[in-house]
Amino acid sequence: MIVEVNNLKKRYKKQLVLKGINIKVDSPEIIALVGPNGSGKTTLLNCMTNLLSFQEGDVKVLGKKHTDANLFYDVSYLQDNRILYGNLTGYDHLKFVCSVQKIAVSKIKEVATRVGMETYLRKRVRNYSLGMKQHLLLAMVIINEPKLLLMDEPLNGLDPTSALNMRKILLELYKDGTTIIVSSHNLDEIDRLTNTIYFMKDGALLKESLQDIAKKKYLITVNDIEKAKKVLNDKDISYSITDQYQLGFEETDTELQCFIDCLNDNSIMITDIEVQKVGAEKRYRELFEEELSS
Repeated sequence: MIVEVNNLKKRYKKQLVLKGINIKVDSPEIIALVGPNGSGKTTLLNCMTNLLSFQEGDVKVLGKKHTDANLFYDVSYLQDNRILYGNLTGYDHLKFVCSVQKIAVSKIKEVATRVGMETYLRKRVRNYSLGMKQHLLLAMVIINEPKLLLMDEPLNGLDPTSALNMRKILLELYKDGTTIIVSSHNLDEIDRLTNTIYFMKDGALLKESLQDIAKKKYLITVNDIEKAKKVLNDKDISYSITDQYQLGFEETDTELQCFIDCLNDNSIMITDIEVQKVGAEKRYRELFEEELSS
């Protein structure tokens, strides 16, 4: 058993913020925690890591009570950058983590290179950009090679290259046996990272599998976008334009073949086809339609 949350209830004064949360994770996986701001995602993560007390329920992590101090040699929690100290360098932060976690300081260089912050490791954090701070936070939580990694909005401030690198690192950690629970508003990245989503609404959790709710989105690059648009319009085939040379198509594999045949029959060259999952955003819109329209 990796995580077991039973009937967790958290109140702030008279307001019930978490209304009987239940989570059970038996084997390593990447789990997404999704919901609007104020829905209780951070509160849940803080309760699981013993940063907040709660009124009812029980939390066990890696087979131990969540209050067991020894547990946190195997658990890491990426919070927002307010935990960082502006007058300290990135190296200072990582050296402190090594001291607490009983890790050799020699590992700092390795993890800094892995997350892409070796060039500013010795700079003071007050001079860091938002993305640089996220790199440091990531380095701090993976340096101990945790069995469980909790992450609260890890993609904040990251440019596309850094976001791709973070995804790569998270998938590598997962393949090595780390369970990851990530709270994020980036639904596109969630589609790429995981099949398991907990949507948080009104203090309750709804578990979904993207295998059940996802469709495939095909991004098809062609040599003549204007001709392709005319042909598809004449055939009444729905599509979207994603960039100067790329068409978006969200249907089944069989219908995709008809789409491709239509282009080929009209001498339109297809130079690339990329496949994406489309599920988290679709389900989010269904669950939070009222919030989106307000």
